[in-house]
Amino acid sequence: MAVLPFEPTPFFSDKNRAFWTLQIAGWGGAFLLRAITSLVSGQDVSFIINLAIEGITGFSISLILSVVYHRVISDKPLIVWTSMLLVLIAGVGIFTFIIAWVTSLTRASFDGDFVSLFIGLFIWPLALLGAWSALYFAINYFLKVEEQADRLERLEAQATSAQLAMLRYQLNPHFLFNTLNSISTLVLLKQTEPANAMLTRLSSFLRHTLVTQPGGKVTVAQEVETLKLYLDIERMRFEDRLQTDFRVEDTAAKAQIPSMLLQPLIENAIKYGVSPLEEGAEITLLAQIVGPRLRITVSDSGPGVDVGGVADDLPAVMATHKRRNSTGVGLANIRDRLAQAYGDDHRFEIRSPEAGGFTVLIEIPHELADKEEPSAAGSATQLQKQASASDVGQTNTPQKVSTAK
Repeated sequence: MAVLPFEPTPFFSDKNRAFWTLQIAGWGGAFLLRAITSLVSGQDVSFIINLAIEGITGFSISLILSVVYHRVISDKPLIVWTSMLLVLIAGVGIFTFIIAWVTSLTRASFDGDFVSLFIGLFIWPLALLGAWSALYFAINYFLKVEEQADRLERLEAQATSAQLAMLRYQLNPHFLFNTLNSISTLVLLKQTEPANAMLTRLSSFLRHTLVTQPGGKVTVAQEVETLKLYLDIERMRFEDRLQTDFRVEDTAAKAQIPSMLLQPLIENAIKYGVSPLEEGAEITLLAQIVGPRLRITVSDSGPGVDVGGVADDLPAVMATHKRRNSTGVGLANIRDRLAQAYGDDHRFEIRSPEAGGFTVLIEIPHELADKEEPSAAGSATQLQKQASASDVGQTNTPQKVSTAK
């Protein structure tokens, strides 16, 4: 992922134009100020000519200083400050010499010592060029710090995007291995139609996961369509043992969530809730809007979870007796994705009461898509229809899907 180009403050977007604008405005303003002051104080017109020569001289010397400063500004501090002082003193000396020489020529009343005049005029060029040099370094260091901060912000954003992509791709391949093993078994038993149907569903699910953006967001409705593709694969393995009940409010269906956020929860529910029980279990998904937030609850009626098998830093309200073992990798993945996407503005809790069962509650800000994205939803629906159409000779197992208002 390439680093985006630095976009400085609008005035300094063209550094060359900004330099000449400041250069002309600065020295022109200094000349006008001194000219007006001299006229008010009763100076003659010849003194204005001296001021004009002074302004042109300062303008020219500052151009030379800018060339030298530009060459050394990126060097080590000792080299920068040493070079600046030497060049500044030389520039002030030349500036003062020219002013003293012009003054000695234009003022008929001048009959003093040139060295004394040079020393007397030295302070003004030193103040002018010193202020100019300080302003030059201040502006350039400001732009340098702004550029570094901008690059750091972009790198942090890219790191966050990369981490989101990594977490998005960290899907547990357990179901993939089981599905391939099931397909292999069906092929060995020469049950070609069920094997073909399961392979088609697996292909549809994997194709859909490739279509969705790793760090992007989808609507709850689109996520549910993806879950149905996944459940169609698992239902061919577990048949009547896998029962589902999805209840999604109309308003919640249009809310946005990170893509593939709920798939690990459904996968864990099947692995630890449905698989261990001979009679299977029911998986329930509830999505609703609570005030300004979207609340999603995924639960199963399985045996529950072992508190010792879940990562210590996961928020949990669970019983203390052991039931099933869980590494907590999928839960930690979801927790990290929520933290990356929403910071502290989210709620993530897991519960496993003594009576059994396991529940995960997610609460995030209610966000709506900027515009409708029918292609993503239509892609999932079309893939599901294609998979269902290829399921020749398979019987439908009970499944409850409802939309709550």
